[in-house]
Amino acid sequence: MVRGPSLQPVPGTSVRSLITKRPRSVARQVFVLQVAIVVLLAAGAVLALVLQSRHDVDREARTRSVAVAQTFAHSLGLRQALLSPDPTKILQPLTEVTRRDAGVDFIVVMNDQGIRYTHPLPDRIGKKFVGTIAPSLAGQVYTESVKGPLGQEIQAVVPVFADPYKDGGPVVGLVSAGLTVKNVTGVFQRQLPLILGTSAVGLALATAGAALISRRLRRQTRGLGPAEMTRMYEHHDAVLHSVREGVLITDGGGRLLLANDEAKRLLRLPPDAEGQHIRELSGLDPQMADLLLSGRETTDEVHEAGDRLLVVNQRATRPRGRPEGTAVTIRDSTEMQVLSTRAEAARKRLRLLYDAGVGVGTTLDVEQTAQELADVAVPRFADYVTVDLAEPVLLGDEPTALKADLRRTGVSGIRDDVPLYPRGRLIDFVPSTPQARGLNSGRAEMVDDLADAPGWHAQDPPRARAIVEFGVHSLITAPLKARGVVLGLVNFWRSEKEPFDEEDLTLAEELVARAGVSIDNARRYTREHALAVTLQRSLLPRDLPEQSAVEVAHYYLPARSGVGGDWFDVIPLPGARVALVVGDVVGHGLHAAAAMGRLRTAVLNFSSLDLPPDELLARLDDLVQYIDQSVAGGDGTEGGLIGATCLYAVYDAVTQRCTVARAGHMPPAVVRPDGTVEIPELPAGAPLGLGGFPFESAELDLSEGTQLVLYTDGLIEDRARDIDEGLVLLRTALAHADRSPEDTCREVLAELLPVRPRDDVALLVARTSALPADRIAEWEVPFEPSAVGTMRALAMAKLEEWGLSELTFGTELVLSELITNAIRHGSEPVRVRLLHDRVLTCEVFDGSSSSPRLHYAKTTDEGGRGLFLVAQLSRRWGARYTPEGKVIWSEQSLPDPEETGPEGTGPEGTGPEGTGPA
Repeated sequence: MVRGPSLQPVPGTSVRSLITKRPRSVARQVFVLQVAIVVLLAAGAVLALVLQSRHDVDREARTRSVAVAQTFAHSLGLRQALLSPDPTKILQPLTEVTRRDAGVDFIVVMNDQGIRYTHPLPDRIGKKFVGTIAPSLAGQVYTESVKGPLGQEIQAVVPVFADPYKDGGPVVGLVSAGLTVKNVTGVFQRQLPLILGTSAVGLALATAGAALISRRLRRQTRGLGPAEMTRMYEHHDAVLHSVREGVLITDGGGRLLLANDEAKRLLRLPPDAEGQHIRELSGLDPQMADLLLSGRETTDEVHEAGDRLLVVNQRATRPRGRPEGTAVTIRDSTEMQVLSTRAEAARKRLRLLYDAGVGVGTTLDVEQTAQELADVAVPRFADYVTVDLAEPVLLGDEPTALKADLRRTGVSGIRDDVPLYPRGRLIDFVPSTPQARGLNSGRAEMVDDLADAPGWHAQDPPRARAIVEFGVHSLITAPLKARGVVLGLVNFWRSEKEPFDEEDLTLAEELVARAGVSIDNARRYTREHALAVTLQRSLLPRDLPEQSAVEVAHYYLPARSGVGGDWFDVIPLPGARVALVVGDVVGHGLHAAAAMGRLRTAVLNFSSLDLPPDELLARLDDLVQYIDQSVAGGDGTEGGLIGATCLYAVYDAVTQRCTVARAGHMPPAVVRPDGTVEIPELPAGAPLGLGGFPFESAELDLSEGTQLVLYTDGLIEDRARDIDEGLVLLRTALAHADRSPEDTCREVLAELLPVRPRDDVALLVARTSALPADRIAEWEVPFEPSAVGTMRALAMAKLEEWGLSELTFGTELVLSELITNAIRHGSEPVRVRLLHDRVLTCEVFDGSSSSPRLHYAKTTDEGGRGLFLVAQLSRRWGARYTPEGKVIWSEQSLPDPEETGPEGTGPEGTGPEGTGPA
């Protein structure tokens, strides 16, 4: 076919654009041809049906005529009727009945001369029959079409023989039966619409089928003409056999329909491979054959075919909407595999380094960090990893001159029964080992075959043989360094993987270098944490002082994230009293520990003034403000104490009363002897350092055996619970009677102590005692100088009663001076109280607030030596103020019962016979 200029393809145009310019496509030509053929076939079919129908109707009419005529000719009594005098009278009714029943138009009975005896038209009886009778007179059945009395007729003439049981012989009459042509044509005309309708339906169906076929052909050929299809096939064939990718097409039965040249080359197929079954193809790899026959969809699936590495893509073909075969593309990726293997190895290395950066150093614990390093490298890089660190590193110190003695700190592996040194083992590497060389040089070393490494075997020959027999064959040892200092060694072992190579050595060095920074950070944190803990523990009380007012148990735990500023203290006070202190400085680290030490020292100093709790907290608040102002006016470095809280309680064993004040701290818990737990409502007070807020005290009456529980917020508050929930747990833990302070402390810690506390925990449990009444002596003193002698006598008598006669001389002088000063310089009322506890306390109360002063009298002075004598005779002395005035007190140590009496006559102050006081 020659195309005009308008049909020439234009560069850059698509096939679809060319379709619109070609009205006579292959599909349209096929459609026209199919329609023409269908029309011709339909016309021929109609004509054949018409002719066949006419022939069938004519034949049916003749056959029926003969059958009716013969049946009537052989009927019984016909011959007798023909021989009767009036045949018409007998036969005419019979023929009419038979004619109607047989469905013919006429039955005529005649004699051998052709004269009718019967006829549908009575006027035709007796007349000569119209038709040929000669063949019938000869004994034959004769049919013909004649123009008779009824019109054009198709009739049959049958002879009636004289002998009814024998054909042949004389003919005594004739019988004719037939149909008119008009009735025969009516039957045909009734059949003709059915014939034409059937033909029309067949024509329509055939045309519709041709249209569907043409439409599908148009869709498959994209509306192209023969020339374009030829050109496209040539292009398709050229492209299919020139691309560097194999193409296969199979049918549903596993037969190869198409294979281009590249597919035959890659799969080593024979030239005549098309048309053969997949199993019959020689040279085809069995695995590839299984894949082609399976029909499953694959995407970039890699298969080995001989020495080639093929990438296979397989999809099911669905030409009629259901899978009927597969289309397969094959790409040779042998060279790309090498590159992709290297890229994958690089990706794995980068991933390992990334995971090491994320997973190593999650905590600031040296041992945990070493274990994380061992875990991250197994099994992706090595089968076994061991980490050995210098002893100073584990303690937080920096090794200055590293020796070969290392502690195995981290161990990880794919199996637990490998015969390497276990965790915790102290290892001294001999100089011939790669580990010792690495420690000295600071460079990593690789041993690709441990079986042939005599220097390594020299470390421990039996263990080395066991390691090699276990299957470990390759080693990389890399020094663990940070800031140029070697901290330890990391050993990478392989047993199931391939031996290490140079790229693995580089990766090991980089991995260990990154981990070294994390371990050094953990080491430095360990050092700082140890320093802070040491400082804090040095600032906290080591041994609580002896006193009789309370029985004490305590517990302190620094936070895991860093030492905080929690502290507690027990301070004995004169007059059988004791001060209980607990406090908290917000923050962690050395600054918090130093701030805590300042506050504790300040509380100790202020308590020596015997101040009430609210006044002591006020002075402590002033001190914190002063320190903060000093820091603010300085260089701006850390040192402020804002955020500190404190609780200060003073318990008096004589009155069994506790005075409590708090500065933003948690209130104490009170456990009564019957197990009832109370958390009293105390004035909260502002945290220390805010200033401008007064502090208030509250008094609690505590019977003997009551437990006073002081704590910091780190005990009851945690990430997993709030303060209210912690207080409920604290009440539950304390709700038991008759427990010692140690048992109470253990129970509270077991119930409330967090697993990993984020804040310091300080706990102080004090069980109250009461000074017995027989160890207390108290008198009212008349406000006159003469009362001094009376008070001396009463006091001396009480000392004799208590067995403290050794203290009578000193006590007499002390009381004389204190009572005299109260009467001379003070005001009423005046009282004297003696307390027999661990020491003998002499207290003189008066209503004046004037403060006594100790000064040194000159040689010429007549007075001024009273308080000096009190100070010389007392263990310690002082003054405290009460709402009614003041108290001047003096403490004297009790005599040692093991020492001899004052006269030296016997032990324990007995006479020569030891029967009584000397």
